[in-house]
Amino acid sequence: MICEILSVGTELLLGQIANTDAQYLSRRLSEYGINLYRQTTVGDNPERVKQALSEALARCDLVITTGGLGPTEDDLTKEMVAETFALPMELHQPSLDALTQRMNRLHPGKPLTPNNLKQAYFPKGARILPNLCGTAPGCVVEAEGKAVAVLPGPPRELKDMFEHALEPYLREKTGAAIHSRFLRIFGVGESRVEDMLLDLFHLGSPTLALYCGAGEVQARLTVCLPHGQDPAPILDPVEAEIRSRLGDAVYASGRDETMPRAVLRMLEEKNLTLAVAESCTGGMLASELVDCPGASKAFREGYVTYTCAAKARVLGVPQDILEGPGPVSAPCAQAMAQGALRVSGADYALSVTGVAGPDGGTEITPVGDVFLGLAWAGGSQVQEFRFLGDRSWIRTLACVNALNMLRMHLLSRN
Repeated sequence: MICEILSVGTELLLGQIANTDAQYLSRRLSEYGINLYRQTTVGDNPERVKQALSEALARCDLVITTGGLGPTEDDLTKEMVAETFALPMELHQPSLDALTQRMNRLHPGKPLTPNNLKQAYFPKGARILPNLCGTAPGCVVEAEGKAVAVLPGPPRELKDMFEHALEPYLREKTGAAIHSRFLRIFGVGESRVEDMLLDLFHLGSPTLALYCGAGEVQARLTVCLPHGQDPAPILDPVEAEIRSRLGDAVYASGRDETMPRAVLRMLEEKNLTLAVAESCTGGMLASELVDCPGASKAFREGYVTYTCAAKARVLGVPQDILEGPGPVSAPCAQAMAQGALRVSGADYALSVTGVAGPDGGTEITPVGDVFLGLAWAGGSQVQEFRFLGDRSWIRTLACVNALNMLRMHLLSRN
């Protein structure tokens, strides 16, 4: 099955909101072996929506539209689908009843306005997709050997409708599913990874592809199989071979397995705790840790010591270090980590100090110069990095490299 996504909304064209709907749909469609060839975005203009829909239907089997299901005058996606297939609009009484009940709960005693009523009308013969999170149901229209699935624009509503209503339809229509497995690799560049895995790119099944992230590479293994067939016998041997070649550079398996999650899991498994002391990252490292559910099992506390005075007062960094090597130096990073370890009572402490830019760099400590410290009972270490990029990128790389520094130390203790 060949599919296209048609996103409707002037706010998307103007860049006022990000099109996360298309990103979500792209990922989910691949799970059903559906080939997504194109994404199109049009504004809330009836004729342009109709033209884009007709062009998409000429190229593919299934079009999924997002947006344009609301009650206002410019929400006309369903109507344009009906016109494209020369179908009349019909009232769907169960949808009207559900809409009435929902509006009565939200606005007791107030009747539905005429524009609300339009949300209960659909192209004749459409398969209704209930909206459990909002007022606008979606639908699937099939005609002339083609299909159009009409979904709402709000991401929460779209995701729920896909999972509970559109997914069963897709399962009926497709006999295959695409299974992907992601291996996350840190400390080895993309070109080097490709060189080390070159023969694995020509296996046929599974296929192997590489993607770059913040200081890391993701290797994606993909295989297309009939519904219900276990992909593990095909994916497991190739994953094992990749891990054998790359070793500890492979830090996690899974699209959502980030470096903070991996490190927190390692700490939790060993019943160890962590504190962090930050300067140029300004709390970003702590934030990335607490973004992970259950972080409190291992993450104890964090300190943002942005100035020399704060480094001395909170972490006890000696004045001769601050005035000598300076706040952006290996001795300062070491003292910050040791101070955070002492003050927090944690098993480990990480520190970050550097010049994130765009100003503040010197010939000795240019923009991008970052020192990372790690301290534990009885020892400490410091690493220096020279990162390239803007302020945000430098801070991001500092955080992920600090966590990897701890990860590699924990592996060495095994």
